[in-house]
Amino acid sequence: MSNRPSGITIKPLSIDNYQWSIANYFLIIFLSLGFNQADAQRPNVSKLKQWEAQGDTLMNREQYEEAVKFFTRVVEATGLKEKSDYNALYKRAICYYYLPGKEDLALADVDKFIKKFPFVPPSHILRAFIYRIKEDDIKQLEDLNIALDYQQNNPGLLIWRAGLLLNAKEYQKAKSDAEKAIFFQDNPEAETYLAFAHFNLNQPDSALLAINKAIELDYSYIPAYIYAGSFCLQENEFDLALKYLNLGLRVDPDNASALYYKGVALVELNRIDEGCRCLNKAFYLGHDDAGDYLVQYCYAAEEN
Repeated sequence: MSNRPSGITIKPLSIDNYQWSIANYFLIIFLSLGFNQADAQRPNVSKLKQWEAQGDTLMNREQYEEAVKFFTRVVEATGLKEKSDYNALYKRAICYYYLPGKEDLALADVDKFIKKFPFVPPSHILRAFIYRIKEDDIKQLEDLNIALDYQQNNPGLLIWRAGLLLNAKEYQKAKSDAEKAIFFQDNPEAETYLAFAHFNLNQPDSALLAINKAIELDYSYIPAYIYAGSFCLQENEFDLALKYLNLGLRVDPDNASALYYKGVALVELNRIDEGCRCLNKAFYLGHDDAGDYLVQYCYAAEEN
């Protein structure tokens, strides 16, 4: 079918769920390494310890706004004159990170911490998460590169960086990170990113092998089906695209991307009515790209 709307855009999909879990892991690990209080006499030492302990309790309960108040008392009372004082500053950065709209305050605190302690990997991971909220891929990569200098075998960080490298069209580097992550831990997300890299390196057979592995690892991982369908569409393998997309829609019947790609495949197979139904639903669910196909094939068909 000719004159299709301009190209099907395939983008790396979100890895939010995995990232939040590793965020908690690294933040907790770091806190367990907290600095010891200095032996020298300090003003209101017992009070400072009490405030920090109260802040810890509230943070562990996810009462971040209240925890900030106690960590701020420590920061202001000590003036950050001792290394141990920075523990409260870092914890306050974590709390700000979890408070909506407070990412700039979190960034200010963690910047100050990193200036004092530049080689603490978890602080760079925290800052990378903050830059993720701010949608700054370049800054995320800078901090992840530092963290991975110290934690080269960490599959979660490798997967995260692979996704950013895909966004930057650094496909060979993304492929390398995904392969390293898979070496240390089988993961459907890593396999899907590897597939995306293969496809953009003109290796479609390897892309489908990786996608099939992702599905084998987790049949409910919907991005694998969406990628597989979109790869097949670009290769004009419309029947194969439908097979993947139909499997994906069994997992999530209302997935807008899967419905969009299925609609495109059906239209390309000249199954216009079925395709238009899928495209209409995809558009209704918020997939704006479906509008081009609807205008060109579905609305025009109704007029005729």
